Amino acid sequence: QVQLVESGGGSVQAGGSLRLSCATSRSIFSSNTMGWFRQASGKQRELVAGISSQTKTNYADSVKGRFTISRDNAKNTVHLQMNSLKPEDTAVYYCAAGPFLRLTVVNFWGQGTQVTVSS
Repeated sequence: QVQLVESGGGSVQAGGSLRLSCATSRSIFSSNTMGWFRQASGKQRELVAGISSQTKTNYADSVKGRFTISRDNAKNTVHLQMNSLKPEDTAVYYCAAGPFLRLTVVNFWGQGTQVTVSS
């Protein structure tokens, strides 16, 4: 079944942590880069982090050192551990899957999960 199922969003105070998860099928997970985009209100969607099937990672400069993306092969799930959250991290976060590390092509999108960081 072709699907990306997201979980883990919510509201936290600045400095707190959240972990987003995106579960998918074996076929999608094994053959694609998995990643996360985010879109803040009134702004363009931007790539936050990606991890290839070979576990090579790519992060937006704004989240380097704070966010960690990982793959759980047993569960066909990608995680985004978000630490030291800032109000500017507030956005809808979308799981994505595509053939390239930088996710310039996205073949599958999740529905989005809201992350809200209060000051």
